[in-house]
Amino acid sequence: MLPMLKRFPPNFRTDRELRDLQFAGLRWTVGHAWNNSPFYRKRLDESGVSPGSIRSLEDLGRIPFTTAEDLLEGYPLPLLAVPTRDILRIHSSSGTTGKRKILCYTRKDIDDWQDMFGRCYEMAGLSREDRVQICVGYGLWSAGAGFQLGAERFGAMAIPSGPGNLELQCNFLIDLQTTVLCCTASMGLLVAEEVHARGLRGRLRLKKVILGAERTSQAMLQTIRELLGVEEVYDIPGLTELYGPGTGLSCRHNVGIHYWSDYYILEILDPESLAPVAPGEIGEMVYTTLRKEAAPLLRYRSRDLTRLIEGPCPCGCILPRHDRILGRSDDMVVFRGVNVYPGQVDEVLSRIGGIGSEYQVLLDRKADGKDYMTVKVERAADAAEADTASVARIVASEIKRNLMVSCAVDMIPYGTLPRSERKTKRVFDNRPV
Repeated sequence: MLPMLKRFPPNFRTDRELRDLQFAGLRWTVGHAWNNSPFYRKRLDESGVSPGSIRSLEDLGRIPFTTAEDLLEGYPLPLLAVPTRDILRIHSSSGTTGKRKILCYTRKDIDDWQDMFGRCYEMAGLSREDRVQICVGYGLWSAGAGFQLGAERFGAMAIPSGPGNLELQCNFLIDLQTTVLCCTASMGLLVAEEVHARGLRGRLRLKKVILGAERTSQAMLQTIRELLGVEEVYDIPGLTELYGPGTGLSCRHNVGIHYWSDYYILEILDPESLAPVAPGEIGEMVYTTLRKEAAPLLRYRSRDLTRLIEGPCPCGCILPRHDRILGRSDDMVVFRGVNVYPGQVDEVLSRIGGIGSEYQVLLDRKADGKDYMTVKVERAADAAEADTASVARIVASEIKRNLMVSCAVDMIPYGTLPRSERKTKRVFDNRPV
């Protein structure tokens, strides 16, 4: 077992042991949902699935899907599979109809979440001497609570600074000598630019940054590394419906995100056909929990897009990997017959020198009835204005070559585009419906 996972190791050592563990968890989850959740009982009965019909992991494909719409229709406590007296906490994310998606947790669910988060901190190489500044939201959103619970379970000092308030963030970084910063990528960029503007980098003790809650481009990661003077930046996925953040983490090699396959099954499916994609191909992330009591998930369609990464990781960890989140299936835009994902734009821009990490994609329909794309891109902070035209031509050429679409490129000064303490909106589709 890896030294980094001595305290929170996975409870399997081989692929066969993992499959056995997942099969046992799948049978328990189906039985638990069928016996205790009216929603799941009805859905499973309609599909001809009962606990006794789950005889192998391959039977997972017989189980019907669960969607965000199911959560909204089941408001206020959807998927509930325990008595309400056993619920210790709820978390919520926003819905598209005015209602919120609410997920509930038992004592065991929270304990499991803490252990998963402890594994994240251990994989990132933290010690009990570390001081963890948590610059994410608290309250209904699960992120802040998860980062704090994990720090407490791990034994590191939690600094619950919350989002925003750059004055406070900088003061705590200096006064409390924070060693680990946890935040969204957008908030990380805000903090990094503020530290740079105030000339504070030399006074920091910061060693690691853990980013989550949104897709992160390589350009943004590099900017955060340089401005904060840190080498280790980790990507932590998070889905409120699953548990929240802490269900996986990139390792120090940053070649994918190790996910906790002893707590849930991850399928990668074609968003249209819902069939498994070929190894290494991009598809939608679909989750089935193996231990979750209060609101178990059976083949929950997340709409998040990624791909599985095959083969062993250089770090030696046996936990499987998926790529970083590449976007959402419902974020995809169709432009002149081509499917375009924001993550694809990220990838292209990250390989081009002379530009910053921030951009916007604007889609418009003009009087001629045709659709047009404009990509606004910030120049790098140290880029010469004289090079703007040549860089714009490179951006347009690379987008054309990689995405097979033509666009206009508007190069604008560094710091022009808005920053956010939460998630930054990058695609604006202004075309009439």
